[in-house]
Amino acid sequence: MSINRRQFHQLLLLGGAGLAFGIPQLTDAADVPVSGGTLNWAYYPDPTALIAINTSSGTGQAIGPKVNEGLLDFDYDLNPTPLLATSWSASADGLRYTFALRKGVKWHDGKDFTSEDVRFTIFRLKEAHPRGRITYQNVTAVETPDPLTAVIVLSKPAPYLISALGSSESPIVPKHVYEAFKPTEQPTLAQTIGTGPFILKEWVPGSHLIFDRNPDYWDAPKPYLDRIVLRVILDPAARAAALETGEIDIGANPVPLSDIERLKANTNLVVDTTTYAYSGPQQQLFFNYENEILTKKDVRLAIAHAIDLQKLVDIALFGYGQVSPSPISTALPKWYDPSVKAREPDPKLANKLLDDAGYPRGANGTRFKLRLAYNSFLQPSYADFIKQSLATVGIDAEILKLDLATFLKTVYTDRAWDLVIESLSNTFDPTLGVQRAYWSKNFKIGLVFSNASHYANSEVDALLEAAATEPDEAKRRQIWYKFQHIIHDDVVSVDLVAAGTQIVANKRVKNFAPGAQGINNSFGQIWLSPSA
Repeated sequence: MSINRRQFHQLLLLGGAGLAFGIPQLTDAADVPVSGGTLNWAYYPDPTALIAINTSSGTGQAIGPKVNEGLLDFDYDLNPTPLLATSWSASADGLRYTFALRKGVKWHDGKDFTSEDVRFTIFRLKEAHPRGRITYQNVTAVETPDPLTAVIVLSKPAPYLISALGSSESPIVPKHVYEAFKPTEQPTLAQTIGTGPFILKEWVPGSHLIFDRNPDYWDAPKPYLDRIVLRVILDPAARAAALETGEIDIGANPVPLSDIERLKANTNLVVDTTTYAYSGPQQQLFFNYENEILTKKDVRLAIAHAIDLQKLVDIALFGYGQVSPSPISTALPKWYDPSVKAREPDPKLANKLLDDAGYPRGANGTRFKLRLAYNSFLQPSYADFIKQSLATVGIDAEILKLDLATFLKTVYTDRAWDLVIESLSNTFDPTLGVQRAYWSKNFKIGLVFSNASHYANSEVDALLEAAATEPDEAKRRQIWYKFQHIIHDDVVSVDLVAAGTQIVANKRVKNFAPGAQGINNSFGQIWLSPSA
């Protein structure tokens, strides 16, 4: 079996990172896209936000690009390619980025796409998006000298800016629609208008979404599909059965990890375990610093020593992941400092630390109780494993089983939790994916996927802000290395694992992940083979 450049690159990348790998989507060179057909897409949790304009939720990242496009797309190596922008350039000082916009592009309501939409979008992202607040923090203006030219002007360099312009990270939205509602609000069905290959026609919460082919899409003959039906299926057993019977064509993380090997053996399915360059997977345990118990470093250190990270991978994740003990994921080798090591599991030391901190075991063997929340995108096995680990050192962790909307409100608005297992992707650059979780200025009641801990450290703030503007890659790496050691040494969080996405698809689904965004692409390139 031969492999192409993309697959060779992924073998090198994942071989170095040690993550599970599958070579997906091998298609014959003679295969020609076929137009027509309906793609049935299994999805969970029930989406509440569809467009990633004011959220970094996985629902917005996965669903939004079908409707709203970014200025750029990216190949497997994260090289930018044209999308709504056909060309771009940066000034020598890195303070001006000029984009030539594509001619003849229409919004789904028939109005022209122009540079005014780009200007509106950049400032909406800067105000309301958890990562956009960082990505665009130094944007002072977006100049629009004509309808097809946009110039982003910065007060300081932003070395990651170009890479942030993908559809799942910075979707361009229509000014004439979005200016009518607040930055914190998501569009209604009628307001969900984009330039993308599909038009959202129906949305029944808890049941399904229907996207129809955009007949006026600028990149004809795409899209090849006539329709996408997103089916909300909350039961993992039901998702597995639907994939195996062919009722469903594709899904991301659709089944318990214990079922993956069985699905790999199904000749009608392909299982893709590639880590795509735009994702930077990382799962973390954060502490609520508003709980006095957790302000004590010895308590946090005891919790870290109570958790065996390798067993978490082997048992809870069935080997689909890698221990990732630093706030920067091992999936980002350019920035990850390998000298940051996981703490040895040591229940004896953990017990001593807790005793010395003034929390002896009570008559029932328990020292204190903590509320343990977890992101509903994650396997429940994360929480089960950590609950059991903490029980061995006398900490009673009460698992809060919450749907996504309730989880976000509980953690980021009500703050009614003590420990939270999060899945804050590092994305493709730590300034976008990591800074939000540790920057004191990114704590704001109701701002989701941000600084949930309410952590504040002026030295860390200075490092984060320096890394965000340092154009020299070697100097920037040293800043990130120093940051990692401070966070790790002070046990600001317990960084757990880098566990990527498993995409399961019927073999007749072709070209489902054609670039760095993986399955979070527009689906405009997908086509259905008449036979698997």
